[in-house]
This record gives sequence, structure tokens and C-alpha cells, in this order.
Amino acid sequence: MNALSATLSRVKPSPTIAVSTKARELKAAGRDVIGLGAGEPDFDTPANIAAAGIKAIQEGKTRYTAPDGIPELKQAICDKLRRDNALDYAPAQVSVGTGGKQILYNALMATLNPGDEVVIPAPYWVSYPDMVLLAGGEPIIAEASMQTGYKLTADQLEAAITPKTKWFIFNSPSNPTGAGYSRDELKALTDVLLRHPHVLVMTDDMYEKLTFGDFEFCTPAEVEPKLYDRTLTCNGVSKAYAMTGWRIGYAAGPEWLIGAMRKIQSQSTSNPCTISQWAAVEALNGTQDFIPENNAIFERRRDLVVEMLNDAPGVQCPMPEGAFYVYPSIAGLIGKTSKGGAKITDDEAFATALLEEAGVAVVFGAAFGLSPNFRVSYATSDDALKEACRRIQDFCKGLT
Repeated sequence: MNALSATLSRVKPSPTIAVSTKARELKAAGRDVIGLGAGEPDFDTPANIAAAGIKAIQEGKTRYTAPDGIPELKQAICDKLRRDNALDYAPAQVSVGTGGKQILYNALMATLNPGDEVVIPAPYWVSYPDMVLLAGGEPIIAEASMQTGYKLTADQLEAAITPKTKWFIFNSPSNPTGAGYSRDELKALTDVLLRHPHVLVMTDDMYEKLTFGDFEFCTPAEVEPKLYDRTLTCNGVSKAYAMTGWRIGYAAGPEWLIGAMRKIQSQSTSNPCTISQWAAVEALNGTQDFIPENNAIFERRRDLVVEMLNDAPGVQCPMPEGAFYVYPSIAGLIGKTSKGGAKITDDEAFATALLEEAGVAVVFGAAFGLSPNFRVSYATSDDALKEACRRIQDFCKGLT
């Protein structure tokens, strides 16, 4: 007897979580493993934010709240969006969830019907297609390439949209590539979306504040105000504020959609952690001085990793604009054999052999919808990154 839902057969477990779990298991068994799979900052949550969480506990702010967030946090989100993105929202247009993932999932569950299509640029965050499938929709993958900087072109977006398209999911800077869209590049996409008024826009801005050099972040409804009424602007405190485990994400959008998301959340998880919500108020309202300091560290690590990976035979690693990932191509290594006898037939075989023979855990590109590549998270120490990249260089040199 099969007691499981047929929906589960459409989805797979998160590959990024699987890689991190495998690396931890090998470490626990005594193996010398450097994990480059986890997408979270290695910094501690800033002291002022942690203190706000402690204060909430001490003041007894530990009870249920409204299903989708306390008024103080919703107002802080409205203020942030006005301050940083020139977007005006009322608290009734804001939803707070248990991390950014729940926000995206709620929106898809609230809107998708069987046969509805969702356009997703590849490479994509691993959870986008599976969340669409769980919600009953059909992911339509629009494949970008290294030649375009892993960014979708206007022509590609136009070609992917059909009368069945319900959503376009947009992520900049990107997980897994770190690619960031300039204002002109984003305007070209929003011009396409204006021609298709039936398409909703879901923009995942989680890496908004993690940008480098002279790159300037912008978001679709900011670039094209005519899209305001059909855009869900999603964000969270996990990455910029080193609060991954606090689990607070948020979104702002049309009130009809926010109300539908609230209904789903009220019957699933109910409110996000109360203590985390008060900490997030401080994150958004308090000092932002640590963000450029952290970004300087990430930028230094980015430059280190890109240089060292480009020195590995058969590896091509573009320079990303933001986030804390690189997405090198290993097209020059396919068909070779490792010293341990592993055939590098694809990027999954490469990642498996690299972990087993060199003790470096990366995520293979097929998990993100574009091969042959792998993702490195450089949100770890300089010393660990140098050693990991040295091992990757040696592993690639040993391929024949």
C-alpha cells in the first residue's frame, strides 16, 4: 500500500541541503572535508540584533502574534522598502513568513492552478521548480548561459511566455551564480512583461545588500512602476543580517495576494517566531554599518576564489556582481578520469569525485538547471577557501 501523496513523486529533496548533510556526515566520521555547499554567511548575527531578541524574551514577548507578522515589523518593512527601493506599501500589503522560502511557497500555493506555467530563468535556486510543482503548476525553464553572464535576455523571456504563464520568478543577485542585473538589463525584461499583463512578477531580492564594486541593485517594480500592482517583492533578513536560523522572510505586494497568503499561513504554520520578529525589527530599523564591512570581506573572498578557480585546468569562473557564490563551468573536464578512477561524465560525477577524493563539498550544476557547472559558496573563512581551491586545482590537474 502506498500511503503517500502522488504530488511527492513530482519533487525531489533539496540538493544543497543534501550536500551539506553529506559533508557533515563525512566530518563526523573523521574525514577532512571542506564544505562549500551551504548558502549562509559565516558571520555571527550582529550584537544589536541579538540583543533585541534577548530583550523580547526578557519582556515576555513570546506569545502568538498575528499570523503574518507584528505591526511593528510590517511598518519596519514598509519603511525599508520606501527608503531603499522607492516603493510605497501599507502594512496591509506586507506578509511576514518563516524565512523567504515560506513567502514564495505561500504565494505559489495561493495562485497556481493545474496547467498554470511559471517562467524560471536557469541557473535557478534549487527550490523554485519544486515549489511550483508542489503547488500544482508547471515550471518553464528559460536557460541563460555563461556568454550572457548567466542573465536572461528580453528575447528569451518573450519566447518563454505563453497564455498559460501565471508567474515570472526573478532573482538578482542570483543564487547560484551571483549575477546581478543592471537597471538597463532589468528594464529590457520589464518592457517584455508590460506586453503581457496576465503575468505576475515574483522578485526574490534576498541578496539585495550583498553587492560589489559599482554595481547598483534595483528591483522590478522600482524600475517599472507600471508593474507595481502585479509584483510581489520578496526579501528577508537571513543573508544581509546573518540571521539564517532566525527564519524571517517578507514580501510586499497587492492586497488581494497578501490576504490569500495570510489565509494559507494561518492554516499551516501560523505566525513566525515572535522573538525573531522583534529581532528583525531591529535589523531593519537599526544601524546598517556592518553591511559594507561584511561586503568588503565577501568581495575579497570572491576575488580570491575566482582567481584560484580560473587557475584550475578546464575550469572557467566568471566574476559575479553579488551574493556569495560563484558558478564555474567544467566543460573542459567532461570525459576525463580522476586519479581515483572516477569518470567525469557530468557535473554530478565531478562533484562526487571531488568530495570523495579531495574532500571538498560543492553543489553540482544540474541541481540549478544548467550544466556542466558547480556552485561554490565562499561564505567561509579565507583559509578554508584557499585550501579548498588548492585541492580543486590539484584534483583538476590530476584528471586525464
